[in-house]
Amino acid sequence: MITYRDEHAIKDPRDEQRLFDRRARVAFGIIVLSILALLARFVWLQIFSHENFATRSESNRVSVRPVPPNRGLIYDRRGRVIAGNRPAYRLEIVPEKIDDISALLDELSGLIEISDDDRKSFAKARRYNQVFDSVPVKFNLSEKEVARFAVNRHRFSGVDVVPYLSRYYPYGELLTHVIGYVGRLDDADIALVDASNYRGTRMIGKIGIEQFQETALHGTSGFERVETNARGRVLRVLEREDAIAGTDLVLSIDVAVQQAAWDALGEQPGSVVAIDPVDGSVIALVSKPAFDPNMFVHGISQKAYNKILNSPGRPLFNRALRGGYEPGSTLKPFVGLAGLELGVVTPETRVFSNGTFYIEGYSRPYRDWKDTGHGWVTIRSALEQSVNTYFYKLAMNLGIDRMHDYLVQFGFGSVTGIDVPGEGRGLLPSREWKRAAHNQPWYPGETVIAGIGQGFNVVTPLQLANAVAALVNGGSRYQPRLLYATKTAGDERAQRVKAPLTLQIPMQDPQDWQVVLEGMDRVVNGVRGTARAIAVGSRYRIAGKTGTAQVYQLGEGEKYKASEVAENLRDHALFIAFAPVENPRIAIAVVVEHGGSGSRVAAPVARATLDAWLDQEIQPETSQGSGS
Repeated sequence: MITYRDEHAIKDPRDEQRLFDRRARVAFGIIVLSILALLARFVWLQIFSHENFATRSESNRVSVRPVPPNRGLIYDRRGRVIAGNRPAYRLEIVPEKIDDISALLDELSGLIEISDDDRKSFAKARRYNQVFDSVPVKFNLSEKEVARFAVNRHRFSGVDVVPYLSRYYPYGELLTHVIGYVGRLDDADIALVDASNYRGTRMIGKIGIEQFQETALHGTSGFERVETNARGRVLRVLEREDAIAGTDLVLSIDVAVQQAAWDALGEQPGSVVAIDPVDGSVIALVSKPAFDPNMFVHGISQKAYNKILNSPGRPLFNRALRGGYEPGSTLKPFVGLAGLELGVVTPETRVFSNGTFYIEGYSRPYRDWKDTGHGWVTIRSALEQSVNTYFYKLAMNLGIDRMHDYLVQFGFGSVTGIDVPGEGRGLLPSREWKRAAHNQPWYPGETVIAGIGQGFNVVTPLQLANAVAALVNGGSRYQPRLLYATKTAGDERAQRVKAPLTLQIPMQDPQDWQVVLEGMDRVVNGVRGTARAIAVGSRYRIAGKTGTAQVYQLGEGEKYKASEVAENLRDHALFIAFAPVENPRIAIAVVVEHGGSGSRVAAPVARATLDAWLDQEIQPETSQGSGS
């Protein structure tokens, strides 16, 4: 049955009113609840979470960034800047603000040349920086690169060009093995320093004085609180604590003397070390060849580094500190002094030299450099003419044990303790050493050749120069020092640093020492001296001793002829000297690799170095002639 609604039925107003009231109450309740929820949220945000959101807001607006200190300058003893700072620009990225680093670098490469080495260095630097730290991509931007980026800066959020002070070495390779260089900070460096003090620092000393004095040169970092906009650009500095600049260092090196020694070596590899015997300060420390340290400051490419590494002259090798050479005849003054002080010989003891020496009971001859010998000689003339026979006999009478124990006092076979890293020890042989190193006994023939500085003897140029300084100053063996004085920022007064006294060698008879010095004086000024040529024209009196160091062993009966030997097998040329004889102000050791003759090649290098120092130290009216 179908029913039909009566459209004309009368509505009940009370039902409609009740329906309306119910809906109104529900709506009102919802509104009230919403308002209460908003109020609750407002209270939560404004009261309970105020500190948290205020901090987050502040961190978006204000950031704290480190202020790296200016690196201390380095001067030579006469006030010349040998390691300075100059303004430069670097490109930096804040990784936290970048979604795709690789894409960004590709885009930046259109404005600034970014090499594969730059990308690798950037990737390494990110490992020891926080994501919110600014990490350098490329150093030492050109003016054109800076200008191109400035025009396009709005395209790169989180990228900026930052000014900084770059290390600069005005004398290039001349002082590399003294000063060293700074290079990019890496993981290994961070592990060795106070990381908090190196926030913002991009460079650190790698070798030489730059490494040894890193703490003093670096200084103390500061910080600044800055207000930034949405793009991260600095609007203003709110607070700043200035960094404390690194300490300026004054080295004992004299650049003019260093240059003279460098030039005198010419194209030959070698080393020159000059020390002031009065105080143990190092006047010159040359190792040639070297390399330009400026190449390393902003990061060197692998190709350029390989070129230096594979150079035949080994420019990375510090010959002055690590070069090991037979001292040859330059050891004779010290062996002679041992004989005098231990009572084995006297100044008047005479030995006949006929050109050969035999150990009693053995048939092998030990030859002199002069086939016919030198006739009767005393220690003075034996030093003057470098008579091997005299020192063969003296060494046998001393014995290796006494010879070793006396020579060790002059620092042979041990590091000098100079204030740069990487020094070699050399070798002063002994019976115990050979047993430990080779498990063999000591043979008499080894004592014979040890007396003329051959065999197992090995010295560094620094050891040799320091031993000469102790010989001429009366036995005061200093720990040689490159650091001459320090100077803090804002203080013009330099604080002098003195070399420590390592050992005062006991002197049995001052006359014994004088006899040896007289023999060295005759080497340069005697009628038969082996280095007479360097005395010509000198305003001061020089004393010295020539020497050669064998590179390969000659067979019995073989004669050494430099013209018939390949250059890389020729003897090293050595010369030690001091001057002026009357009041020594400089002691020097020269090694010219494969130079052959100490008198012909090494002695002129010493003369040029002595002139450069003493022409500044001695007034013409007080100088004396060099003698015949």
